[in-house]
Amino acid sequence: MTKKVGLVVGSSGISGLNVANLLAQQKDWTVCGLARKPVELDGVHSIAADLLDKSALASAIKNLGVTHVFYATWLRQENETQNCEVNGRMLTNLLDALEDSPLEHVCLVTGGKNYFGSFEESGNYEVITPYREEQPRKPGLNFYYVQEDILFERAKNNFKWSVHRPQTIIGYALGNAMNMGVTLAVYATICKETNRPFVFPGSPCQHNGVADITDARMLAKQLLWAVTTPAARNQAFNITNGDLFRWNWMWQQIANFFEIEVAPYPGHATPLEEQMRDAAPVWDSIVAKHGLQPRNVHELAPWWHTDSDLSRSFETFSDMSKSRDFGFLEYRKSTTSFSDLFAQLRAEKVIP
Repeated sequence: MTKKVGLVVGSSGISGLNVANLLAQQKDWTVCGLARKPVELDGVHSIAADLLDKSALASAIKNLGVTHVFYATWLRQENETQNCEVNGRMLTNLLDALEDSPLEHVCLVTGGKNYFGSFEESGNYEVITPYREEQPRKPGLNFYYVQEDILFERAKNNFKWSVHRPQTIIGYALGNAMNMGVTLAVYATICKETNRPFVFPGSPCQHNGVADITDARMLAKQLLWAVTTPAARNQAFNITNGDLFRWNWMWQQIANFFEIEVAPYPGHATPLEEQMRDAAPVWDSIVAKHGLQPRNVHELAPWWHTDSDLSRSFETFSDMSKSRDFGFLEYRKSTTSFSDLFAQLRAEKVIP
């Protein structure tokens, strides 16, 4: 059996870390994890490189013999024009550096903004749920579209591709820019330790509407499935856990895990970025009290991104029929995604 060489780009992030761990468990894979500040993972060769430094990147991945790329990273910029330029250049630089590699397949991880627009234009267009892969692109700038177009053009007669569109990703990673699960764990811990009301911080639509999430382990399984299933080549796929819920119900499930009461919903959003503005000294005291990992609370919990997800004025959930028709039949209960993450955060002494 020919050994596959997988390059996981963004291996320290919530998506990439879980992909790298899954690939490392496969006997026929050599796994390389690339990040600006890579984390050490069992069975993964760590590579430190900046995708914006073209020459250093080329040197870092030279002669690896990469056959498969799992692209799961991005850099947030001040506006979508800059998001398009910077994130498009990062992908271009990587593909340039791999021109002489025996590349077979590139997986690109994007997300729900494919269906409802960029951060700047979210909610400006008609949103049709459930999201289906054949829905047309929204008007306006979107760095996901830029990345797709780069991928499609470079793949012609060169390699196969797949695009994966998760909703809110729940999974273990620390210091990640888009990490609702860890953010809610930190928020619940602060509420419990300080007797602060555990109030749902989002919009009425999100509180009452239908939602779904994507377990990072589910995303990793779909990526591995896509590169090992011929029928899945050159396709875009939604990826979610496969169940649906309303946040007014899920909020209670999270409260149950932390053994706290749910505060009455005030009928409007109360953004965490504002609530937790002065959380640093509170968190530092919790860390000292319980002997936790000493981490900056604002890096551990990206309040802004959770606010972005939970403040939307429209429902967000995806249809999984296409994946199932193509043979991807994995399912995960969403309450388990949260409880597994919270248990791991406790085991790793991130929360008490």
